[in-house]
Amino acid sequence: MQCSNIISVAAIPPRKLKVRDSYSQLSIGQRQTLTPTNLSDTDFKLPLPSHVTYITSTSNPFVKHCHKLRHSSSYRHSHGSALVVGATPIREICRFQKSSQEKTVIIDCLLLLDKAEVPEWINEFSLRIVQVSSVVMKKLSGMQSSESIEAIALMRIPTSFSDLDAEQKEVNCKMWFPSPHRVVVLDGVQDPGNLGTLLRSAMAFGWNGAFLLPGCCDPFNEKALRASRGASFQLPIVSGTWNHLQSLKNEFQLKLLAGHPGTEEKSKPVSHLSQKLADSFANMPVSLVLGSEGRGLSEKSHRLCELVSIPMAGEFESLNVSVAGGIFLYVLQPKNHTTL
Repeated sequence: MQCSNIISVAAIPPRKLKVRDSYSQLSIGQRQTLTPTNLSDTDFKLPLPSHVTYITSTSNPFVKHCHKLRHSSSYRHSHGSALVVGATPIREICRFQKSSQEKTVIIDCLLLLDKAEVPEWINEFSLRIVQVSSVVMKKLSGMQSSESIEAIALMRIPTSFSDLDAEQKEVNCKMWFPSPHRVVVLDGVQDPGNLGTLLRSAMAFGWNGAFLLPGCCDPFNEKALRASRGASFQLPIVSGTWNHLQSLKNEFQLKLLAGHPGTEEKSKPVSHLSQKLADSFANMPVSLVLGSEGRGLSEKSHRLCELVSIPMAGEFESLNVSVAGGIFLYVLQPKNHTTL
């Protein structure tokens, strides 16, 4: 490992994270997430000595740890950490935390490209800064060129994320969302770009949270994080089963809607999305279920939800789930959030 003291370290004492030698591949419903609520600072160890402020080698143990976080969902959740690539999502997360009453995110380290100017907005926050060479930045960002990526943050998975045990029957769903007035439910959405875009849209249109049913990709996957532009760290997210969702529905009397193509549906009626329909739901809590890209809604979602389709003039069977979801999320957004 090559290192030199070329930049001062912020006042926050470094945290060290125990790196395991092996890990198993777990699905989103099986893994255990370690967050600041169940992982103490004593246990949380950052594999980077406090005197290190510059890293040049991709063989550095800390670089290997970060690289593993980027590639493995089970490794991320077993360590309770994720990498956020790019100055824009990092800045948005930091500013969200500054304006939020509840601090749900901890940033353990900010990696800056060697010789890059320290952005002015960083001065607003107390962050530990480590500069890295272009080869290290390229390896950690996954980009062909490091020129467009000047910052990467190592963040703990936020306390606003809940990964529920599939066998857990008794749950306190009042703790999941600050308000369940508008919750988007993703039913087996596997594409990280679509999932990230939907989380970003839900955040933009004032929805209160997201519920991920089995089969969804990890919201802290690198592509999902890139598409969400930091929304994964801002929007309350719960990963659970239909039983958990049913508990949420019963507790708050949620109206269950599901996006549907509306083509050749004979088993039950399908309503057309309209402002009139949205107005009829204005004063009731609504849960919108969006199906996967390939198979659409699961059988249970199709059976238990009221189906709603987007009327289209063209001869198209359906829209991409992130496009259709964006339309649903906008039209059904909370009444006091509408700006147009």
